[in-house]
Amino acid sequence: MVASTAQRSKVLVVGVVAAALLVAGCGGTMPSTASASPSPSLAAFPSPSPVTTIATIAVRAITKLGNILVDGSGKPVYLFAADTGQDSTCYEYCDQFWPPVLTAGPPHAGAGAKASLLGTTTRTDGSLQVTYAGHPLYYFYTDSPGEAHGQGINGFGDLWWVVSPSGAAITTR
Repeated sequence: MVASTAQRSKVLVVGVVAAALLVAGCGGTMPSTASASPSPSLAAFPSPSPVTTIATIAVRAITKLGNILVDGSGKPVYLFAADTGQDSTCYEYCDQFWPPVLTAGPPHAGAGAKASLLGTTTRTDGSLQVTYAGHPLYYFYTDSPGEAHGQGINGFGDLWWVVSPSGAAITTR
């Protein structure tokens, strides 16, 4: 059976993506603690779509971490220690594991969050990423509401921490 051009192209794209993931994984950027988590599949990385909602950032108590920032559904948000200013340094492969918290406009302060510490920064693709106390905020790809599996991970060149209501990193592991 002769493969069509579309089939050969699809196989080539899948092969290139798999090779890129393999090369990036060999770089040692993901911590050993993350290796126990299932590897992301291509289906885990949907195509970006326009953000049509306004993000809400609130405070929620999570066992052993205390009060931390979460989104409107209770999912923890993180800061990346490598972000030394308000601009994100997490792009390409990094943002597949640490998706930015995006918003369609100025974010809202939920219960316990300080509206004066909320803001946005513009990402290279033009989307608005939520900031808190000047830190761009991110999710960890395996978290669900009430879970903080990304806490203390050393990945993509630095550490990832949940955020306190004052905007400081919570460094408890």
